[in-house]
Amino acid sequence: MITPKKQYSDEFKEQALAKVYNRGKRTIQDIADESNLSIHTLKTWMSNTVPTATSTPTPAKRPQDWRPEERLLALHESHGLTGEGLSAWCRQRGLFAHQLVQWRSDFCAAARPRSGGDDSLMLRGLKAENQRLERELNRKDKALAEAAALLILQKKVRALLAGEVE
Repeated sequence: MITPKKQYSDEFKEQALAKVYNRGKRTIQDIADESNLSIHTLKTWMSNTVPTATSTPTPAKRPQDWRPEERLLALHESHGLTGEGLSAWCRQRGLFAHQLVQWRSDFCAAARPRSGGDDSLMLRGLKAENQRLERELNRKDKALAEAAALLILQKKVRALLAGEVE
């Protein structure tokens, strides 16, 4: 007998997804068991609520799960908001103002050009490491050639001794 498909309200789905996205160290299976759902149903809901790059992220999405494009869009939308307006905007999206500040500093740090001194030091270090590795490779090549030569000599000696014994 086939059981009819259960219909869940949008509010129930949002609550379940909010629990999943804010679960901490708990597993999705734990949340599904707690909500009396199948894990497959919950994962289907999760995959259906993934926002596109142009849409506003869902409130249940964890801040660390936001893609860079979504973060940039959030920074753009929240630019110029202060006080109560910023707090309301953040609550609506499940964020905190300090996360926006961190995202802004991350974008600014990524856009800053590095100084030339750092690059030359890194290049010098890479060259030294390259030379060290080449010396080690040459040493191992010589050791391998010597081992091969000894094996060949050993075979020749055995062949000569085998011929004299007969």
